[in-house]
Amino acid sequence: MLDYNQPIDRAGDPARSEAPQRTPEASFKVLELVSLLWRRKIAIASAALIGACLAVTVGKSLTPRYTATAQLYVDPRELQLVDRELTPRAQDVSGMSMVVESQARLITSNSVLLQLIQQANLDKDPEFGGSDGRGLMTSLLGLIGLQPRAPSAADIKDVQLAALEALNKHITIRKTEKSFIVDIEVWSTDPAKAAMLANALTNTFLTDSRNSQALAARRATSELSGRLKELRERLRNAETALATYKAQNNFVGTQDSLISDQQLSSSNQRLSAARAATMDAQARLDQIEANKRTAADAGAIPEALQSPTIANLRAQYADARKKYAEQTAELGPRHPALRQTEKQVEDLKRTISEEIERFALSAKNDLTRARDYEASLNRALEVQKRQSVQLSQAAVRLRELEREAEASREVYQSFLKRSRETEEQETLNTSAARVIGEATVPQRRSFPPAMSLFAMIGFMFGALAAASWFVAAEYLFDGASAPQPTRRGRTPAPDVPRPPVEAAAPPPALALVEKPLIARLQEADVIRTLGAILATGSGVDLTRVGWPTLRPGFPLTTLLNALRDMRAAMARRSGGKSMPVMALVGAGATTGRSVTALNFALAAARDGSRVLMIDADHQAHALSRRIDRPGKSEPGKLGWLSIGSKAAREVKTVNGISVLPATESDAGKATEAIRKAIAQARSAGGYDLVILDGPAMPLSAAGRRLLDDVDALVAVLPTSLDINDSMEEILAALGGAQRKLVGVVLDELAPATETRQRGKQYA
Repeated sequence: MLDYNQPIDRAGDPARSEAPQRTPEASFKVLELVSLLWRRKIAIASAALIGACLAVTVGKSLTPRYTATAQLYVDPRELQLVDRELTPRAQDVSGMSMVVESQARLITSNSVLLQLIQQANLDKDPEFGGSDGRGLMTSLLGLIGLQPRAPSAADIKDVQLAALEALNKHITIRKTEKSFIVDIEVWSTDPAKAAMLANALTNTFLTDSRNSQALAARRATSELSGRLKELRERLRNAETALATYKAQNNFVGTQDSLISDQQLSSSNQRLSAARAATMDAQARLDQIEANKRTAADAGAIPEALQSPTIANLRAQYADARKKYAEQTAELGPRHPALRQTEKQVEDLKRTISEEIERFALSAKNDLTRARDYEASLNRALEVQKRQSVQLSQAAVRLRELEREAEASREVYQSFLKRSRETEEQETLNTSAARVIGEATVPQRRSFPPAMSLFAMIGFMFGALAAASWFVAAEYLFDGASAPQPTRRGRTPAPDVPRPPVEAAAPPPALALVEKPLIARLQEADVIRTLGAILATGSGVDLTRVGWPTLRPGFPLTTLLNALRDMRAAMARRSGGKSMPVMALVGAGATTGRSVTALNFALAAARDGSRVLMIDADHQAHALSRRIDRPGKSEPGKLGWLSIGSKAAREVKTVNGISVLPATESDAGKATEAIRKAIAQARSAGGYDLVILDGPAMPLSAAGRRLLDDVDALVAVLPTSLDINDSMEEILAALGGAQRKLVGVVLDELAPATETRQRGKQYA
């Protein structure tokens, strides 16, 4: 049974396994590191003190900075001084936050900073890249009586821009979360100057904000005033056209209605009254005529009853009848008195009838007059109706002119009112921004930090640098091997004392082989694709050749870490070669070994290595057949490297891996071609690692020669077979080359036949 804890001797002789063996120190132990650092404690402490002193010296040499902070309250709601503002206010919280952030950004705008530069004369301050005019050249020119040339406008502009760039670096604006408070931080080498600049910047911003509001109101007033003249002229033209049209079409009247409409209404009312009077006169005449035809009492009509003449006559008639009745009873029918009284009664009756006739004649005259008056009113009303129709037709245009005049009047009044409002807003300051904390002269510098911190950092870096130097000198420069991963269950053999130079050296002890690392290639580590379906024309993609390949985006899996450790062990075995060569050998089917070799190359390429992968199995050619399938390669992707013939040239893939297919020849020629290709690649220096897929088991003589040139071996053991038997077979086939074995990969992937049956696992 295979036991990895047992050493494998270099020659494979069982007799030598009983000889005393010496195990090299291959593990990096913490106790040894602590012991080394303790032995060098004085030197490390001295280096730490030197580092602390150097750090303090550097800190003392730095120019101190003093930061002054002013606090500004920016209220986006502003003051409500007038009903209509020039710009609408933000209502929601997000809008207010944007307004505050915009105001904070305006503090460091070029216009505000240039005003600050001019006010504080920062263009003449050396700290901000300016010059005060008292330089060496100015002094020399003054000694000889010459005046320096006055700077031009372009020079002044350049100096201001330089001061602006320097001032921008001295200012930091911070907005407190969920508030309207903005902190303005300004640093300078002079604490008083820092406070002065912070306060001056705040005042400059507030002044610029007020000026901006006044300028906006002034611009709005100017725009509105410019339009007022045109609107006034338009209103005048509209009103003139309306008045002219009214005069031409006789549209005269009060504010409520036209005179023609008033006359028509009055005529209609008079006609109605005339018709009523005519009907009344006709009724009165009809009543009088009826009384006359029926021989009734004519004095019974209302007019007769109301007439005093009729009333007097009726009284006399009553008295005469009474007297006639009395005389009739006393006198005879031929008595003169009786006949005289009878004649008196007849005269009074006739007189009353004549009076009633006059009433009837008066009623006829009234009826005639009423009918004539009604007819004249009818004629006048018809004339007024025709005039009204004509005016109604002309009123269509009149109303259009009135609407135009009214619209022009409203627009003009609106512009006039708004112009007066904006003119008054020029002098109003609606901004609610104010200073809530003026900057004071800082008492402590903000940079550099305290010297104690410099001393602590220098102390730590000095101690760390000294410790790293001693460890590197101990393990690298002193001829010892690099630190190796610790192996569990292994105890290094005690060091064998070296014999003197003069004495004959005993036979060297047989060194033990480092235990190979074990990795497990599982289904969780790979993803399966259908190469025939997912093939693209952009180049050869090794993740789409139909084999299970590593999952993308998982850089810290157990498999990848184990493969990295195997490459590190190969690097130690290669002795610092620029392009080490690793071969993967396996037992059983060659497909599992080729899949493992492909994933090994993909893992190395993922870590940034330039990998050359060579198909060294001259029998199966599994990898070559996958690469050379129709539609998988393009002539433009072929490299310069080849094996034996142009048909087996290097194929560059999109995965950062170059694949060299197997050549169609016997094993001996194929091996020599591969060795020659490796030599060409090493001389060209275009790769960091060479991975051989093969040779196949059992090894031929050509395969053994190929393994003699490799630097490390990795065995691939399928879990479908007995692992120990497969490992025993591989070790027996390798012989002396088994000491190059750095790792074992357990292939736990499902066979291809079972995978095709499941089908659903394909991506």
